[in-house]
This record gives sequence, structure tokens and C-alpha cells, in this order.
Amino acid sequence: MSIKRALVSVSDKAGVVDFCRELSQLGVEIISTGGTKNLLAEAGVPVIGISEVTGFPEILDGRVKTLHPAVHSGLLAVRDSAEHQQQMKDLELGYIDLVVVNLYPFQETISKPDVAYEDAIENIDIGGPTMLRSAAKNHAFVSVVVDSNDYAQVLEEVRAEGDTTLDTRKRLAAKVFRHTAAYDALISDYLCNVLGDPLPERYTVTYEKIQDLRYGENPHQAAAFYRKPMAPTGTLTTAEQLHGKELSYNNINDANAALQIVKEFTEPAVVAVKHMNPCGVGVGETIAEAYNKAYNADPTSIFGGIVAANRTIDAETAQPLSEIFLEIVLAPDFTPEALEILTKKKNIRLLKMGELTSSEARTSQHVVTTIEGGMVVQESDVHSITTDDLKVVTDRSPSGEELKQLLFGWKVVKHVKSNAIVLAADDMTVGVGAGQMNRVGAAKIAIEQAGEKANGAILASDAFFPMGDTVELAAKAGIKAIIQPGGSIKDEESIKMANEYGIAMVFTGVRHFKH
Repeated sequence: MSIKRALVSVSDKAGVVDFCRELSQLGVEIISTGGTKNLLAEAGVPVIGISEVTGFPEILDGRVKTLHPAVHSGLLAVRDSAEHQQQMKDLELGYIDLVVVNLYPFQETISKPDVAYEDAIENIDIGGPTMLRSAAKNHAFVSVVVDSNDYAQVLEEVRAEGDTTLDTRKRLAAKVFRHTAAYDALISDYLCNVLGDPLPERYTVTYEKIQDLRYGENPHQAAAFYRKPMAPTGTLTTAEQLHGKELSYNNINDANAALQIVKEFTEPAVVAVKHMNPCGVGVGETIAEAYNKAYNADPTSIFGGIVAANRTIDAETAQPLSEIFLEIVLAPDFTPEALEILTKKKNIRLLKMGELTSSEARTSQHVVTTIEGGMVVQESDVHSITTDDLKVVTDRSPSGEELKQLLFGWKVVKHVKSNAIVLAADDMTVGVGAGQMNRVGAAKIAIEQAGEKANGAILASDAFFPMGDTVELAAKAGIKAIIQPGGSIKDEESIKMANEYGIAMVFTGVRHFKH
């Protein structure tokens, strides 16, 4: 076999003129439609209009042009079937050996902030996916190209042998089905959002590969990094890496954890993360002050960690950052002076995030967690509270400063693995107890880490106290105020214990489990 006839119809016209010109020079007849046909003709490439093949005009504003037996018989005929050959001969139909198609720009259309629903629907391609699927199904005989990056290989093989190899046709067909599946998934997602049905009976997602990773969580695990179409700015998938080695699987997870915490704050804030838990969080008048607090929260654990800032890193902040080993520093931007300081460290990864949207301004996304044999899907936890949401349940109300620290601690404990306890004072964490099997254990870790800094601090708990023992432990450490969801059948026990020790306690009515 050889490629004698190609059908070309593309919305992304990059490289298509040169590709078709060489095909024509190799003796391939080019069939085309609409704008692609006009472009090729203007460039002097011999081209036949689709209507000359079908004997039927393009109608309905171009909605119907390739949906015709003359096209799909040419794509789907089994070339080594005597019956198919005879039918093609009897009906005077010609074979199509190569299809080059990419689809209406649906993603680009719905990315526009003011896109009208009618415009989105009009940019759903019908004929394109149908041709792609026909050609891909019949890849034993038909080559199909959906990606201009494959033009060069196709030309190379046609020059050498007059046709592509079966292995190439299989690879191209597999890419087509991935492409059309992603296209349909994007349409489905758009319509689900329009209808307000985010969790339909079939949940289909699509992602684009950013890069292969050296390995996964451990060296024996393969891994890759993917981006969701239309990913918002201020996320790791849209970040610009300014310096350092490639990100690893663990780097990406840790950096994302740091990013989600720092987005909780509108004032200058810095977060240090190890193994997806914060080891230090600080806010201040400047980003340098915030970093100083985050560092002093736990100078030991920050070593080898991830640091996230919600303001541009300046030289004053960069200097102390450069004095310890860090895997990643991520921030909206870096001043030239800061880059000069930090890039002297060969391996530190610097990520420019662009503008960060605070949690209060974000809408909930979906979080997908895979399990063996399936997955669970939930809305992301972007819930935030103000002092108006708090219910004082003790005899003593928290002071203004205590309220400030309680809200600070609540923003942090939300992102700590459950069971979680956070101690805070002076706009910084002083103790973090994460991922324990019981709440008292988490409190003991946080209090031990805080040491003398626990005296006068506040305590934030991600879920309610099942009994009064955590409150008693906090009181003996000198903690003055507690924030917790409430809702236990033994709330009164905890309230009574807090009153005995003069602790102010507030309920949020909301928990933040993070398993």
C-alpha cells in the first residue's frame, strides 16, 4: 500500500501548508474543506474541495460537509476485503489513505471569561471527531494525524516507503482516541458546570502531560506531572521555574501543600512545609518579617523543606533563605537582587507563581482521590471563617489579640494532617502536632515542640474534643484560648474543664479533617 489520497481539515493551521506541499510533491492528492482549502490554494498547493468528492455542497453554515458516505467509506473500507473492494468499485468511491484533522477550538472558546453559551455550543466539532474516529479505527490501512508534531515523522516515512509503518499508525490512532476522549470530557465538564451538576453519574476528567518525573514517591515508582485544561494561574501547573533541578513527585506534593496554606492569608505570609505538613507559618508587616517568624517556629524541621510566600521575595528575605538548605522557594515573583542571591545555590528550585488568589476569594474545585478499583471525589475545602462565625462557649471571652491568634491558628490547622493540633502566638506557629491516631497525642507533640512558647499561646484543633483531656493538657501548658469545631456529645466536659482553668474557648461549627 501507499498513501495516494489525503483529507486535510484543521483549525490549527501551524505547519499545514509546508506539510501538504511536500505531500503533493510526493504524489499525494489533497482533499480539503473550508478555510484549510482556501489557505492551501492561496499557497499554491494543489487541492480538491470536499464537495468535488461528495458531489454535495457544504451546507448549514459548514455544519455538514464531511458527514457523507463518500468520505467515510473511503476511510472505513477494509482494503484486503474482496467484498469491500467490490462495493467501493460498484459505487465508484475512492479510498482515503491519510486524514489530517484537528478540532474546533472548544477549549479556547470556553476559556474566554465572557463566552456566550451559544458560542461554546457552536464550537463543538462533529465532523472532525467522526473522521478521526473512522480513520483511527481503520488504522490497519489508514494513517491519521491529529497533532502537528507528528507531521515530520509521517513525511519521513512516506518519503522512504510511500506509507507509514503499522507501528506508527497504531501510535497515531491511540493518540486520536486520547484526543477525542479529552475533547468530549471537556465538553461534558462544561455542560455539567452550566447545569450545576458537578458530580454526574459518570465522572470523566482529562489532563495534559507537563513532564515525566524521574520517579514517584519512591525510586521504584514511575510518575508523571499533568495539568488540567484551563488550569488557573497561581498554581503549580502554571508556575514558571526560574532556577534549579527538575521538580520531583514529592517536591510537587509538598509545594502544593505549602501553596494552599499560604493562600489562606491576605497579609504578608510565609509557610514552611515538610512532608505535606506545615512546620512553620508566620505573618508580618513585611515578607522578611513573616519569613523570620516561619523560620523561628521550627528552625530544625525547615531544613530541606519547601518555603512558600504570598509576596515578592526581596533581597532582605532572600539572604536568610540562602543560608539554609531548602528544596523549593515559591512566590508570586522575585526581585532581581533576590534572584542574584538565591541562584548562587545550584540546586534550589525557584518557582514564580504569578498572582495568588486567597482562599477567601477562591471557588471550590474538585479533589479526586484514587482508591483501588475506583476513586472518590469531593469539593475542595475553601471554607473560611470570621469572628462573626465564632461562638464563645466559656465564661471568659477571648481578648482581641487572642481572637486574632485563634483565627490565625484555624487557617493553619485546616491544612495539617488529622488528628491535628496547632499552637500559635505572636502571628506564628509555635507547635504543630500532625497525623496522630488520637487528639491527645497530637496535642502532646505540639506542646512539646512549643516548650516555653506554649505559655500564653492559643490552641487550634481541626475537630472536636471527644473528652476534656486535651483541654486539661493545654491548660497545664499555659495555653490561654482554644478554637475547635464543637459538636461532641461531651462538649460540656471540655467547656467545664476550660472554665476551671480560665481558658477562653470558641466553637466554629465547622471541622477540617485532612486525612
